[in-house]
Amino acid sequence: MLEFGYLSLTTIMTCIVLFVGNKTINQTYNKEAARKKGKYILFGALLGWHVYLYVLTKTEAMYTLDFPPRFALFTIIPLFIFSGVFVYKNQKFGWIQNLPSRGLFLFQTMRIFIETLFYFSVAKGILHVNATIEGYNFDMIYAYSILFIGIITYSNFNKYRHLILWWNHLGLLVIASIIVVFQTTIYLPEIYGDIEPFPIDFLQYPYVLVASFLMPLAVFVHLLSIAQLKHSNS
Repeated sequence: MLEFGYLSLTTIMTCIVLFVGNKTINQTYNKEAARKKGKYILFGALLGWHVYLYVLTKTEAMYTLDFPPRFALFTIIPLFIFSGVFVYKNQKFGWIQNLPSRGLFLFQTMRIFIETLFYFSVAKGILHVNATIEGYNFDMIYAYSILFIGIITYSNFNKYRHLILWWNHLGLLVIASIIVVFQTTIYLPEIYGDIEPFPIDFLQYPYVLVASFLMPLAVFVHLLSIAQLKHSNS
């Protein structure tokens, strides 16, 4: 059931990205050829990445926590670089303004489900307790705050653009703190005292989907929302 949870959440988020992406492409481009090209690129990129992750996790060389972190070097870091460069180069393009502003912000509530999966992963021995709400990961608190801020800003989203912008930056800081917790728990466990080693099983599929797809996707959406808010004419 735990594996099903990871796969289900990943599938749902992928479908949401495809749905919103297709809708945005239709709103942005008038020519059918341009629409088809955009949709093919979007679908191909998502499918290609998922296939790449699955194949990569079957590679024995990736199944290690030795430094340097091979899995991060081949998945997380490239995605972060891509997200930053892609959003920077496209920040003034019209398609970003066609993305649903509220949707980009509320998308981060998926982290409630991620942290719930993390909680049950500890019980199964898949994840270290440090990486959950019982340890030093406070992402669940941030994710619930999205619902609270969403209710406050729903009736007049543009009025609270600066608040949403600030909350997006806060979300990136929270993700950065989670990465620090993960890395220090793996490579500097002594700073936490006498603790259990980080379970290597977290590098198995589908558990790696959080670190190598869902978490980078949250970062990507944060960057899109920030770019949209900064260049909005509203």
